[in-house]
Amino acid sequence: MSDTLLELRGVSRAFTVRGKTVQALEDIDLVVPQGEFLCVVGASGSGKSTMLSLVAGLDTPTQGEVLVDDAPVIGPGPDRGLVPQAGTLYPWRTVERNVAFGLELLSVSAAERARRVDWYLAETGLTEFRRSLPRQLSGGQQQRVAIARALACEPEVLLLDEPFGALDVQTKEDMQVLIRQIWLDTGTTVLMVTHDVEEAVFLGQRVVVLASHPGRIAAEINVELPADRDLRVKRTPEFLELRATIEDLVRAQHRKAAAAG
Repeated sequence: MSDTLLELRGVSRAFTVRGKTVQALEDIDLVVPQGEFLCVVGASGSGKSTMLSLVAGLDTPTQGEVLVDDAPVIGPGPDRGLVPQAGTLYPWRTVERNVAFGLELLSVSAAERARRVDWYLAETGLTEFRRSLPRQLSGGQQQRVAIARALACEPEVLLLDEPFGALDVQTKEDMQVLIRQIWLDTGTTVLMVTHDVEEAVFLGQRVVVLASHPGRIAAEINVELPADRDLRVKRTPEFLELRATIEDLVRAQHRKAAAAG
């Protein structure tokens, strides 16, 4: 087995809207090694969420293929865990039963299920809320439950679709610190799409910038910041320079798309 865990080969996706073909993604080639935290940024219309849907197996490429461990993705599977922007928790299930949901669909013993639920509740700071219902939680706590639920199945790839976009600034930064610590603790490969460049630079080891209309890879930037970074890194010259560089790239792609449209 190679070090490559996730690969997109020549991936394109077109949709028909009111009788017209709209090219959401065009000829995407992307390799994600085992254990990487990769962030994808781009303006509206760059196909970020479409790409994540293809990797999750919720959609099918018009051309090309998506592979995990060299096997083509043909639908959803436990090797990929998805956390959408809205956590989509089951309102009638307690926190612990939401976290256990995916495990109930797998061949996992009751003892192993209990062990994993306990571990991921502790990892996400939810142990004391295990018997609470989603309506009793804050927005940040609900997203913690969604993350714990996705990770409890121990997927090879965690897919994050702007999961902190609806949160206030303080809660969002708390969640950024949390997800980075979980990544360090578990070694899970993470593919995250976000419109927030600062978030991408703080979290990612690498940032991919997508062009718009159609979505194409415009740039790939390695994030040369300490592995054990905390929020203070956001005030360093290195961080600010990198953020500005990527923001300029996103802005330039957006303007190019607007001029062409």
